[in-house]
Amino acid sequence: MKKYKKQSLGLLIISLFILPFFLNSYWLDVFTLVLFYVVLTQGLNIVVGYTGLLDLGYAAFFAVGAYTTAILMTTYHWSFWLTLPVAFVCAALSGIIIGTPTLRLRSDYLAIVTLGFGEIVKILATNLEITGSASGIYGIPRPAIGSYILSSQKDFYYLILIVAIISIIAVYRLGRSRIGRAWIYIREDEDAAEAMGINRIRLKLLSYATGAVIGSFAGSIFAVKMSAIAPLSFSFLQSVMILLAVVLGGLGSIPGVVIGAVLVIVLPEILRGADDWRYLIFGVSLVAMMIFRPQGILPSKNGTEDASELDESETNDPKQSVSV
Repeated sequence: MKKYKKQSLGLLIISLFILPFFLNSYWLDVFTLVLFYVVLTQGLNIVVGYTGLLDLGYAAFFAVGAYTTAILMTTYHWSFWLTLPVAFVCAALSGIIIGTPTLRLRSDYLAIVTLGFGEIVKILATNLEITGSASGIYGIPRPAIGSYILSSQKDFYYLILIVAIISIIAVYRLGRSRIGRAWIYIREDEDAAEAMGINRIRLKLLSYATGAVIGSFAGSIFAVKMSAIAPLSFSFLQSVMILLAVVLGGLGSIPGVVIGAVLVIVLPEILRGADDWRYLIFGVSLVAMMIFRPQGILPSKNGTEDASELDESETNDPKQSVSV
């Protein structure tokens, strides 16, 4: 069974690499946007799917990565690749900042705080001079690999595809690790997890920081792809769409949130011929989905991956501790 899964996964990856040769510029741009959402949903899946922390302001981390890269490249003339570590650190600190006041909050209260954080970042970006105020930042240079400058649609498609693959592997490995299992325990019952020796505070902050870093990675690439960014690109609607993809696909399910990202972006485009009715049809489809399959399209069996896929030595060894 594992052999067939690996073969199918290999064929899928090969198909994604040759896909641009069969698409026109419009659909290539659509699938590039899908890959951006795949990266973003993987980051949010750590926070919402693994740890159970409802986040309505995830687009803020997307913005942190984009603005950090844009400012360093336009104002200080840094190379794109050198801006990435700085963007990761800024995003991780932002995740800790939003995570610290929410450590004792749950449910609706947690959602309100994260929503407020997202709006604060947007307001700051709109009013600060260094971020270009409401006009944003323009003339962001293209990244280069040696003497080759990434400028075409295919270049950015392949760049975000590689980042999407890296993010999926990273989230998958995290889900199978002791940290991932500790996140699941926190999601299921915080008090019981703490009684088992899990450091609830440290793990929650780590969840926010990790999800923020992944979101900032997509933001940095978005900035150089568009060569211009503005506060409107990181609105509350973006956070809702990312969260919708995670919930629609299945909380904690890596393939599920990938499918959710595809549907959230591609379905409205397929319905574009319906003109003003397309968003009504899209909304009704989502409502029907939540009514008849509330667990998501491809839900996780135990919160991350099928337990049968875990190594027996990892699950049966009594010396293995979940204390983190």
